[in-house]
Amino acid sequence: MKALIVAPSWIGDAIMAQPLFRRLQADQPGLQIDALAPAWVAPAMARMPEISGLIDNPFAHGELALEKRRALGRELRAGGYDFAYILPNSLKSALLPWFAGIPRRVGFTGEMRFGLINCRHRLNKAALPRMLDRFAQLAEAPGTPPRPDIGFPRLSTHPAAVDTALGKLGLPRPTAMVALCPGAEYGPAKRWPTGHFAALARKFAEAGHPVWIFGSAKDAAIAGEIAAQAPGCTVDLCGKTSLGEAIDLLSLASLVVCNDSGLMHVAAALDRPIVALYGSSSPGFTPPLSHRAEIIERDLSCRPCFKRQCPLGHLDCLNGITPDEVFTACLNRMQDA
Repeated sequence: MKALIVAPSWIGDAIMAQPLFRRLQADQPGLQIDALAPAWVAPAMARMPEISGLIDNPFAHGELALEKRRALGRELRAGGYDFAYILPNSLKSALLPWFAGIPRRVGFTGEMRFGLINCRHRLNKAALPRMLDRFAQLAEAPGTPPRPDIGFPRLSTHPAAVDTALGKLGLPRPTAMVALCPGAEYGPAKRWPTGHFAALARKFAEAGHPVWIFGSAKDAAIAGEIAAQAPGCTVDLCGKTSLGEAIDLLSLASLVVCNDSGLMHVAAALDRPIVALYGSSSPGFTPPLSHRAEIIERDLSCRPCFKRQCPLGHLDCLNGITPDEVFTACLNRMQDA
């Protein structure tokens, strides 16, 4: 039996879907799972042992490109898939499995996808607040809640790949390295201030810990501000690694300090100790899925607002989390690790 996963377009969401894949294979031993994933998500899925093959999803956010989708669907017919699991809720994401003629197409009703989805689940957001549980429900019959003990996502890394990434960057294998992940693709309302990250970096440098900053090229300006305010205290890797290399190098961290972001979910899936900082979003929806994570948030009447920018202009939810508070939490987390 073969299944095609239409993967989410967010790294964190893709990682939170992995327990679904594990459950599908437990229910159907020998099931081959391939993933249709955008290029920026594929490296994370490549490190999931359940995924046998990756197919590039070339479509940009919001791009319909109906004829191109129809052509790719015809190509997918050759895969002989028995099932498709459509994880995004958009109409566009359901078109490819339909064009591919995959017999059983599983997903939430979403954007009026009647016919495109022929095994339709209805989402009860109150009953399933976590994204993890929502994905896991797709392994059940429609109307049936997910079984307990879903488990946490886990990404695998290979020592040779870690050595290759270190060699490419000319970095020695670190001891007691602290990873800072100051970015958040969603927007500024999820980003702890750069000045606070810089103060934290200085504290760790004074304590003798190497501090590496992780992120994409989009985070380079943020990392540059941190490095400028903490001169000589950090190694800036933003935009200098692929996502796959970042995953491999994050596996070396003794501690990860992060916003609610894709790299937070990567660190959790690598089973690294984490201190996670929450602003406009909520750990009730997208928590770090790990027993080794500590969450710091502020109990304010205005949060969680789930906005990209602070609608009130003060960002008290993140400005009010002090570097001293985070540093203390980090030390406790490292002792417990």
